[in-house]
Amino acid sequence: MYLTKPLSSIPKDTHKRLKKYSSTKKLTLSAILAVFATILQAAGGLLPGVGLLFSPFSTMAILLSTMISLKHGGFSYLLTIFLLILLEPSELFIFPFTTGVLGLSIGWGLYNLDRRIGIILISGVLLSIGIYTPLYGLNFPVLGPIIPTIPKPKALLFIFGFALLYSWLWLEVGFSVLRRLNAFLSLEE
Repeated sequence: MYLTKPLSSIPKDTHKRLKKYSSTKKLTLSAILAVFATILQAAGGLLPGVGLLFSPFSTMAILLSTMISLKHGGFSYLLTIFLLILLEPSELFIFPFTTGVLGLSIGWGLYNLDRRIGIILISGVLLSIGIYTPLYGLNFPVLGPIIPTIPKPKALLFIFGFALLYSWLWLEVGFSVLRRLNAFLSLEE
């Protein structure tokens, strides 16, 4: 089955190629990816309507940074949060709990896990918790007026199902980007 087949070595190959970079180059790349994540995430608040189409792509910047190492992914994640405080504080309800966590978990999963199903489950659970926290803990309507801020079993299941599907989508997008990045990095060698 597609979800249980082992992944190809592309994520590990990409990680090995990025690991060869100097510490300065890795730190600089992580910082640049954090700036991209900030700009993409802030687009949702700065450009109402059309900006919401760009903000989910901040996940990819964190995912790519996590492919350097989990430490660099965490650095990009925290730097993005600090930059969002300066640029668009309203996005602090979204990024730390959803897009950022998803990028970290999929990036970590691509390097450490063999099968799509494991990455999707871990990312889906973390994304669900990330949605539940601002929605039910802070009463912030992360998903808009569709889901009430009062927990109900149907809503919890809907969010978990959505998180699994969304994680699967981003896993496939991330894998596709890594395939291209790996081909580009192999040209440098």
